[in-house]
Amino acid sequence: MADSLVLTLDCHDLDVQTAFWCGALGYQLAGGVSQYRALVHPGGTQPKLLLQQVAEPKSAKNRLHLDLHVADAEAEATRLEALGATRSARVDEFGIHWVAMADPEGNEFCVVNDPPPA
Repeated sequence: MADSLVLTLDCHDLDVQTAFWCGALGYQLAGGVSQYRALVHPGGTQPKLLLQQVAEPKSAKNRLHLDLHVADAEAEATRLEALGATRSARVDEFGIHWVAMADPEGNEFCVVNDPPPA
């Protein structure tokens, strides 16, 4: 059994991706060395995100993506667009809606409407 979970995202421009994902998630830069940057949740309650600089460009759809659950998906998608994300689709299924998006380098993620419990 794992002691913790770290998600690693390949990227080309560490500065752009660090700024985007810190702003998107409310994370802080914990440090970095060489081609790596570690981003952490300030309260330590969420998984770490490790950005790894790679030489090759993104070439296909991500096999793993992040889902950001928020109270207002549309408002959050608009905020993320201001940080450099792009929208690709709005999906309504099973009584839930989400906005499919991509970060500044084209890595897919979703913003999921997660209303508070009744």
